[in-house]
Amino acid sequence: MLRRMARDRAPGLDQGPPGGRREPVIGDVAGLDLRASRRPPVAATMRPRPGWWLAAAVVLAAVVALVALREPLAERLWPQTRVQRLLGEADAALARGHLTAADGSGARELYEAALAVDPDRGESRAGLARVAEAALQRAREAADAQRFDDAHQALGLARTLSAPREQTEAVAAQLRGREASHAGLDALVARAAQAAAAGRLEGGDDAALPLYARVLSLQPDRADALRGREDALSALLEQARAQLRGGDIPAAAAAIATVRRYDAGHVDLPDTQARFTEELDAVRRRAEADLARGRLEPAVAAWRALLRYDAGDEASRRGLQRAADVHAHRAERLAADYRFAEADAALAQARALSPEAAVVLAAQSKVDRIRRDHAQRQAVQAGGPTTQRVARLLQQASAAEARGDLLTPPGDSAYDKLRAAQALAPRDRQVQAAVSRLLPSARMCFDQSLGANNLGRAADCLEARSLLGDDEPTVAQARRRLAQRWLAIGDERLAGGQLAPAQSALAAARATDPATPGIAEFDQRLRRASLSVD
Repeated sequence: MLRRMARDRAPGLDQGPPGGRREPVIGDVAGLDLRASRRPPVAATMRPRPGWWLAAAVVLAAVVALVALREPLAERLWPQTRVQRLLGEADAALARGHLTAADGSGARELYEAALAVDPDRGESRAGLARVAEAALQRAREAADAQRFDDAHQALGLARTLSAPREQTEAVAAQLRGREASHAGLDALVARAAQAAAAGRLEGGDDAALPLYARVLSLQPDRADALRGREDALSALLEQARAQLRGGDIPAAAAAIATVRRYDAGHVDLPDTQARFTEELDAVRRRAEADLARGRLEPAVAAWRALLRYDAGDEASRRGLQRAADVHAHRAERLAADYRFAEADAALAQARALSPEAAVVLAAQSKVDRIRRDHAQRQAVQAGGPTTQRVARLLQQASAAEARGDLLTPPGDSAYDKLRAAQALAPRDRQVQAAVSRLLPSARMCFDQSLGANNLGRAADCLEARSLLGDDEPTVAQARRRLAQRWLAIGDERLAGGQLAPAQSALAAARATDPATPGIAEFDQRLRRASLSVD
């Protein structure tokens, strides 16, 4: 028993002090320290530490991850393993007839995935070829079963996978034949003919051209359908020519595009296209002539129609800008005559065409200033005798004439003062004498401005001559001289390659005297130059 106690005590023997001696204690039996009985049991001293549990959890997680990711890791380390798996899945999908699928589970997608991993692998290309063969066979079977949508899809897959052309064409011909026998093409041709006779050429599934297209997609060589389509397209081109004559350019362009879509080789198409181009040129010429004659509404309508056909037509945009300028200048002249309601209407038209143009903004400013000045004068002159007001206006006219302000600034020029005096006393001798005296000054103003190439002022002086009562033959001669000078300016600009200034000079010449010799020739030269630049 003592030996067993000694063995149990062995791990906890008191070794005593360093010298090997120890003091005896009470209860010491044969060197055994009885205090060992008060120590904790051996099992308690060997309880595992907390760090052991953490290490065990890490090892367990590593084992689980290795098991779960063994296949992706293998595929990364050995790509051939992944290729083999994809090829196996692709072969199985092909065997099931699952040729293609948007989710990537079809045979086509699986073979393509294998090919992407290993482009040099011949099995992938061979598998895609087998998918194409299976698609062709499916198209044949679907056509025989009159499942035409399925047949078209399968044929499309075969073509996408580059199946042999002779085989795809043979299946396509078989499919067309089956569709034709099923669709009742005779009835479709009859319906198309009835729609054409009723004038319903395009615009719905029951219109003539879509019906003929359906028939010809099934039987491309069917003679009655070809003749019917030819006649319908000819009728559509005739409509396009009528629309051109009526100025409906967008509708004519749409009709021509429709004909080209159905049959780009139609016999009447080149002639109609040439007429369309000629009509565009004619519309542009008419717009320019209308602008020159002051007929702004038809000119603006023509340019807007051209822009609906071609939004990038810069010539039409410049035409609208010039029309806005004309409206703005007209507003200034109307305001100078104190016709403010008409001036406001002209400004509104100018803003509708070009709201941010500098000319329009300047015209608005002038009209507002003239309106304010006129209101102030009216307030000062209100209640005064007419004779005194006429005398004051004549004095102001004389002062403006002495300064050389015959026509400008608006509202303060000699011409404007005399117009106001005429409105108050049209038969007054002094007023008539002042008008007669101003007329030679207006003639001199015109000659001097023309000699100095100040053609804008020359035009204003010419207008004053006309309004002051200058004889018409003399005014007509002056207009011809001014128009010729504008042509000379345009010729100079054209020679320098300045097409836009040359176009503006041509428009000014037409606006001054559209019958001036040389205008048409210069217009042709300018068009040729513009085409060469384009």
